[in-house]
Amino acid sequence: MDDPTDTSGVDPRNRLNDLTGREWIYALRSVISTRYPTRGPESYAHELRRAHPSPKPPQLLAELVRFFTRRGGHVLDPFAGVGGTLIACSLEGRTAVGVDLSPEYAGIYHAVCARIGIAPQPYLVADARELTRLEEVRERPFDLILTDPPYAAMQAREKTGERKKRGASAPTPFTTSPADLGNLDYWEFLRELRRVLEGALPLLKPGGHLVLFTKDLQPTAEHHNMLHADIVASLSQTPGLEFRGYRIWHDQSLNLYPFGYPFAFVANQVHQFILIFRYVPRGR
Repeated sequence: MDDPTDTSGVDPRNRLNDLTGREWIYALRSVISTRYPTRGPESYAHELRRAHPSPKPPQLLAELVRFFTRRGGHVLDPFAGVGGTLIACSLEGRTAVGVDLSPEYAGIYHAVCARIGIAPQPYLVADARELTRLEEVRERPFDLILTDPPYAAMQAREKTGERKKRGASAPTPFTTSPADLGNLDYWEFLRELRRVLEGALPLLKPGGHLVLFTKDLQPTAEHHNMLHADIVASLSQTPGLEFRGYRIWHDQSLNLYPFGYPFAFVANQVHQFILIFRYVPRGR
């Protein structure tokens, strides 16, 4: 692996990251296909992090951190969960602040740090709607907002079909808090997500990026439920926020189920969207 402190091959005009041209090209691939370990040192204590319904691999988040920040950069995660973004920043020599409603997830994050031997980054148990009231968040501007918000009430719904047959019908909400965006219906979720992220943008440096994960819901007769498209349409109404495209993360570790068999097509969704926005305030 290349030495992350070696910037000798970096174009002097590059103010975004510390990547060489060759590394930059590799980072532009539109599909990331991975199978990260879930055991051993390279799992980064997955056995603890899996208490979260959808923990993101620190290695994947580290790849995004490397592209959208320089060494020493500052990152905000307003939906920190069990701290994948914070762990990635520690691995890549960046500082970070995480915010989440759940004291349980905060405790897991600190346990993971102790297990893998890294110093914890600041993790605040608070509502992301109140970001600008948090002193630790206001200390200095961020280079990147990297986050994995809930996907509307996807996790809070009772499981149906094949998973119900297998005895996994119970909902798995992120928290039971009524303030949790993961307990809101589809359209209310979109409104509240936009509210949170618009509140976070003043904390971002001009020219900084907002990068967020999402996953589509199964379509219904009432709506296509392409959540990634609706998030883009919603956030594109925010002044100064430019949609720059997306990458797709294909998670090879997911099991396949015979959804709809033998009557109808129902896709196994083994991918998520990584939506990328750039913040360019008016007058800049």
